[in-house]
Amino acid sequence: MYKGQTVGVVIPAYNEAGFVGEVIATVPAFVDRIYAVDDASTDDTWTEITEQAQRMNDRQSEQSLVTADGGVSYRQRVVTARHERNRGVGAAIKTGYRQAVEDGIDVVAVMNADRQMDPDILNRIVDPVAEGRADYAKGNRLERPEYRASMSRWRLFGNAILTLLTKVASGYWGMMDPQNGYTAVSREALEAIDLDAVYDRFGFCNDMLVHMNVHRFRIADVDMPAVYGEETSHIEYSSFVPQLSLLLARQFLWRLRVRHLDDGVHPPAAFYGFSATGLLAGFGHGIRSLWNAGESGRTTTYGLLFGVVMLVAAVVFDRRDNEELEVKG
Repeated sequence: MYKGQTVGVVIPAYNEAGFVGEVIATVPAFVDRIYAVDDASTDDTWTEITEQAQRMNDRQSEQSLVTADGGVSYRQRVVTARHERNRGVGAAIKTGYRQAVEDGIDVVAVMNADRQMDPDILNRIVDPVAEGRADYAKGNRLERPEYRASMSRWRLFGNAILTLLTKVASGYWGMMDPQNGYTAVSREALEAIDLDAVYDRFGFCNDMLVHMNVHRFRIADVDMPAVYGEETSHIEYSSFVPQLSLLLARQFLWRLRVRHLDDGVHPPAAFYGFSATGLLAGFGHGIRSLWNAGESGRTTTYGLLFGVVMLVAAVVFDRRDNEELEVKG
């Protein structure tokens, strides 16, 4: 228990033999329950998980857990699960989330199995949720120059692009580093959102932010250093980037519909619509002007200018509408 809240940690793992056992072993003592989920690994990940779980559960043969909704008791601190087929990191996290909700855990954190998440700062990730200041907290490696110093220029560039796209899609305009999987979430948020609808693979963290915004949950960014070691990334960027871009575009439209259209047309949706109309008209007329060499490009200029002005207005209204949903970590 931590600050009057029960805390669980989900550890999703795929081919992380040599890392996952240590990650499980170093989870801080204030964590009440650990959910280690093997996403159908092809190496010795599952063996390492079960052996480490057995050692820890043998040392603590009985653990009592008191929750806000009446009290649940269990004997195992480490709960293991294994997918029959590889379903993605998001699916593995959701498996842990569902079990934690079933167990009545108040705050559920995520620590990846690759040792990139320092267990010594887990309390800082959990604090905004445990203290009731936010419903969802996440790490941010981009805020301070010294924290992002170990990130390559390629990683920084890619993260910057995904940060911008996720800001637009989610409405959390002050948020940074959306790819950061070091997170904590309240049980209330997990019970409110439709976990089945959240993306199963890389991009899960980005999609979670959109779902959080649709339900008007508060989020917090927590500064943390980037940590890289001998781990191997499982992301295939050639397919990941276009897939995530399409996902974010679709989720942006879904957020606008649910938040700003279902109960009437609100300013952000109206201005985004005007912007799209102006930009499309401007680009369309520009292409026609190039095709018909003698045609004036004045309409193109006016259309593009109108679209840009409306886009700025849309962002201003969207940001203002979501300001209260972002708190300091």
